[in-house]
Amino acid sequence: MSGLDWGVFALYFSGVIAFAVYHSRRNRGVEGYLLANRRLPWAAIGLSVMATQASAITFIGTTGQAFDDGMEFIQFYLPQPLAMVILCAVFVPFFYRLRVYTAYEYLEHRFDAKTRSFASFIFLVQRGIGAGIILYAPAIVLSVIMEWDETATILIMAVVTVAYTLMGGITAVVWTDVVQMLMMFAGIAVALVALFAALPAEVGVSDVVYIGGIQGMWSSIDLSWDPSNQYTIWSGMIGGLFLALAYFGTDQSQVQRYLTAKSLDQSRLALVFNAFFKVPMQFFILAIGVLLFVFYHFERPPLVFNPAEVAVVEASGRAGELAALEAEQERVHALRLGETVALLDARDAGADVSDAAGRIAAYDAELAGLRQDAKALVTEVRGAASNDVNYVFPTYLVQYIPAGILGLMIAVIFAAAMSSLDSELTALAGATVIDFYKRYVRADAADAHYLAVSRLATLLWGGLACGVALFAGRLGSLIEAVNLLGSYFYGSLLGVFLLAFFVKRADGTGAFLGLAAGMAAVGVVSVTTSIAFLWYNVVGAVVVVAVGALLGGVSARRDSPA
Repeated sequence: MSGLDWGVFALYFSGVIAFAVYHSRRNRGVEGYLLANRRLPWAAIGLSVMATQASAITFIGTTGQAFDDGMEFIQFYLPQPLAMVILCAVFVPFFYRLRVYTAYEYLEHRFDAKTRSFASFIFLVQRGIGAGIILYAPAIVLSVIMEWDETATILIMAVVTVAYTLMGGITAVVWTDVVQMLMMFAGIAVALVALFAALPAEVGVSDVVYIGGIQGMWSSIDLSWDPSNQYTIWSGMIGGLFLALAYFGTDQSQVQRYLTAKSLDQSRLALVFNAFFKVPMQFFILAIGVLLFVFYHFERPPLVFNPAEVAVVEASGRAGELAALEAEQERVHALRLGETVALLDARDAGADVSDAAGRIAAYDAELAGLRQDAKALVTEVRGAASNDVNYVFPTYLVQYIPAGILGLMIAVIFAAAMSSLDSELTALAGATVIDFYKRYVRADAADAHYLAVSRLATLLWGGLACGVALFAGRLGSLIEAVNLLGSYFYGSLLGVFLLAFFVKRADGTGAFLGLAAGMAAVGVVSVTTSIAFLWYNVVGAVVVVAVGALLGGVSARRDSPA
């Protein structure tokens, strides 16, 4: 990074932290720390909700995913507008009327303490792990750009985020998210413009669309009913709907956002905002990945994007095999480049280009095969699976983005990571203190005591996130890893809330056992079948509702007078 890049980066960080501390000055007590004294406007909450989900994983993992697989991942996001409408109509009124601190307090009002504690414990486990994955993402960027050790970058990132979260609580988090979400929008626009600018001058938008279309990279809808197919319109619209309802409706990191609103209507407006803007944002982020695929038709891409993996092979006795694969890749890439230029010239002349398109597709397939061979070699040498999908976008940034803009893009990725990590920390702290410490340890302490414990919990969860982050590099695509992790838990959490809202005869014992049965069912399905992980959310929710309704009915009949 140049001095200009460092200047942009430093200016951004200092400005964000100062902004967060400034807006936190009106916080009062533990309610101020965890819920901003319920006084935030809907626009700020809406941007914060979006920023919480749009972590650095979104920029790093999603672009790498699209580089390999095209736009198919957009199917995962299509049901989110419908989910937001359902949340506005059903979930938000229940939470807001009771003026709860956490979503899981509602479960004690509706069922009992053990169901509340079980649900909150599930949240703590899965979001504690998820926070570590989120923290790992920007470490990838610095490891590529600065050749810094990932452990050091993880620790630096955690210290900065924990520090301003401790100072300002949820108010600092939300207002920081506002700035960081605006930065993300700017970053998406800059990345798209920079990619088009880096292409040859004669390559236009229609040419980019056509080249990507040769390999079906723009195709986003898969009508297949195969449940083992990871991303189809059905897994997206059904499994994705259940996941979105669970994430935005039962995950404390999201529920906490709209509990900070001034009124029920303000909470609903925040979610409606997301309904309109989330899918377009994800489309453009995925488009960056497809544009990278097209860009590397004109520039030779790395055979393996993870430089650490390349270094391991080059230091081994099998370096010659990697060199042979790189030489073959260079040869095939040159052929593809020549064919691509010829195709574009023929298109401009109005000639038939179907044969040329077929040859380019064949070269694409051959290059993909060489890439897989290289990754297999890395796996054999390292003794662990090769993982370079998360390095695709950072590698492009380092090699092709000019000074100043690079600093901005790195700031955007860090903004995305911070906006999700700080949200997780405040949510984890809130659930820990309200659902466990205050409920079971100190029920009548002073407000200042709970505030101190909340800050301590924030610090402890930050430390745990660091530990998980050190392991996260083994998880493959980060965007898939975080959604896979959530899918093991979210369906069952959604099920217990649906049981509470819609099954009047359900009781605490039925809800508790239903929640346990849902978790077990997802575990069995994940081990014994090959169905795509998005369907886990459906399985968990259906089993919880079915078991909870059945056992609730049994309890009702058992307790009724003869």
